[in-house]
Amino acid sequence: MADTAPTKRKAESDARGDGDAKRSKGRKKWEMPRRGIAEARQINPGDVGIWATCAMKKEAPTVADLRDLFQGYAMKLYGEQAANGTAEDDDSNFSGDIEAEINKELAYIRKPAVKPLFTSVKLDTQCCKRTTQSSSAVSVSLTKAVVFFKTRAPVEPVSFVHKICQDTADGVQHKNCRFVKRLTPITGIEKANQKGLESVAEKVLAPYFHGEENTGKKFAIRPTIRNNKDFKRDDVIKTVAAAVGPGHKVDLHGYDLLIFVEIYKNVIGMSVVGPDFDKLKRYNIEELRQGPFENATEAPAPVASTESA
Repeated sequence: MADTAPTKRKAESDARGDGDAKRSKGRKKWEMPRRGIAEARQINPGDVGIWATCAMKKEAPTVADLRDLFQGYAMKLYGEQAANGTAEDDDSNFSGDIEAEINKELAYIRKPAVKPLFTSVKLDTQCCKRTTQSSSAVSVSLTKAVVFFKTRAPVEPVSFVHKICQDTADGVQHKNCRFVKRLTPITGIEKANQKGLESVAEKVLAPYFHGEENTGKKFAIRPTIRNNKDFKRDDVIKTVAAAVGPGHKVDLHGYDLLIFVEIYKNVIGMSVVGPDFDKLKRYNIEELRQGPFENATEAPAPVASTESA
């Protein structure tokens, strides 16, 4: 009798199934990608918006409070122009139901592509440190965090923030805003390099300082640098002052115009505000609310539902 070669047994289907189940245990849940979400959730050259500082670890309620405050003011100031852009798409809540997510994505694709007036950008940075010193040691603690809202037309960040702060100074009591501190409007953003600084300075400063009608202005420059080691404060001031051009005078306290320079990681933003900036507590909502105001009035109702040195 001829010897027969031993044959290998095929794996049972149950065994294969068990193996697949084991391999799939560590897999992450699948998420439906959203078009443009990655770009919308970061700060890019060409954006405009509003920086806001808040109490540490209170970024989430601050974003919710500010979104409602901003939307309320947008409806008050811009009316129907703001009606089609007050909702912000939120891709942060994944239910785990793939069929439901597909249906949601199909609805997202079919609906008109209207960008929201205000889009919050999630950041991972703190902006202010408090230093305490004892006889034996020096301790540093983070006291404030920062958030950013992109804005789009018809919102103009400088006049928009000024209106909110002026109302607060006049006694308007804003609902919520429990942890909001300082608001900083930004009208131009470029990449954080020397070319970007010169470019954004030329674009933002020209309407205020260039031309015969803008001669003889007194100005001050206040740069803020976060999470960036490439720029030095003095160098930023020199570059911006050069972009202001001749015929103007530096006046740190009696200025006609104040230039903000906000550098964060790889982007640089700039704006120009008026002479009442310090009178309005440097646009610090918390400090404005602490004043002994008379004849306080109620702020405009929210629509739908809500310092760095």
